[in-house]
Amino acid sequence: MKRLSWTEMFQEKAQAETINRADLLYLDDLLYDLWSLGRNIILVWTPCHNGIDLLIIPYYTIGEAIASRSAAKTDTERKDYHSPVDDFLERIVSGPKHVSAKQLQETAKLFNTPLKHFDLPFTPGDAMPLKTVSALIKRYSITRVEDRAVALFDIVGFSRYSPLEQVTQLNSLSYSVNIAYSKLMDKDIEIRFARTNTGDGFYIWNRDRGIDSNVDLYHFMHLVLAENAVARSRAIKHTAPLLRTCFHVGGHYEFYQSEGLSPTTFSYIVGDVTIALARMIEQAKAGQILIGDFLIPMVDEKTKEMISIDSVEFINRVQPRLSSLKNLVLGDDDRVVSIKCYLTGDKRADGSYAVKQYMITDKHGYSRNVFNAKVNIQRGKGIPIYLGIQEADLDDFGMADED
Repeated sequence: MKRLSWTEMFQEKAQAETINRADLLYLDDLLYDLWSLGRNIILVWTPCHNGIDLLIIPYYTIGEAIASRSAAKTDTERKDYHSPVDDFLERIVSGPKHVSAKQLQETAKLFNTPLKHFDLPFTPGDAMPLKTVSALIKRYSITRVEDRAVALFDIVGFSRYSPLEQVTQLNSLSYSVNIAYSKLMDKDIEIRFARTNTGDGFYIWNRDRGIDSNVDLYHFMHLVLAENAVARSRAIKHTAPLLRTCFHVGGHYEFYQSEGLSPTTFSYIVGDVTIALARMIEQAKAGQILIGDFLIPMVDEKTKEMISIDSVEFINRVQPRLSSLKNLVLGDDDRVVSIKCYLTGDKRADGSYAVKQYMITDKHGYSRNVFNAKVNIQRGKGIPIYLGIQEADLDDFGMADED
């Protein structure tokens, strides 16, 4: 399972789809020149016979359009105001990079920017699949995703450690991520995960989208935490980190930063979901798992239908799929007997449990609802692993409402 570079990944795709490697390199070289070291964004494209039409704009064009969208004076008014320009820009960056010739013309008119035509030594859609062309173009563009699940792992007390201890703890967390990924692969559960370093930990997300892909990321998250718990039980002081973790589903922008003179091979994300996670993690207790309050339309990969899923329903969908992780090995040789994931709450008179929703307020005065999550892992030989914080230990945490 070696990690492939950007070029190797597309060479592998070329072999699988019988794409001419020289065509791939030709197109990537063309897009690189048009990108102009990050000055330009390739917004959308359409194929034509033996060529390609592109809409290319300077990166600051989008910022200027947004800056001129409103005469609102206060931050609150700007936040609440959503203009037709905003809607249009979001439709463009949220949609596919490959559009029809008519859509391309209409978009170019709205940006008052002429289209660029380039001849190619091949015909897109014939010698090279359209999805491959779009995948290459995406590296030189910006994309908005509305239904992405993201997990944030944060090392508790990170700033108080010496630089060498910080490196050791980040390496330990990175190893837990890698070993969890390896073990999911062994169970034929493939997470196309990406991550961004936050300084104190990582944002991690699944490049694939949809309900099942988001659920898979939740499984990935609790396996990372389980591997971290095993590492902490065996580690010398300060070598394996104590974590606090948040999970949320929402929208964000995805882009590729410059690294040297080329775009990076891995994407970065910024937007509503990362802002929510950053503010949630500020309020999370050591060892806690917080789930954001969301109601998001997600695609069902099997039926291709859009289904609105909230936080409680999402966790309900997590539990039935946990049987696939039975007998997974944690640590070196101890197999999982069972896993239970749930949102905490008080016991009702009939013996069932309520789901308690908490309201937290961040340093900027913004309030948001969250849920406290637990994961209980029973093992064959070792003591059980209990992840998260029990309800009884949250008396001083936020303001609670029961469902």
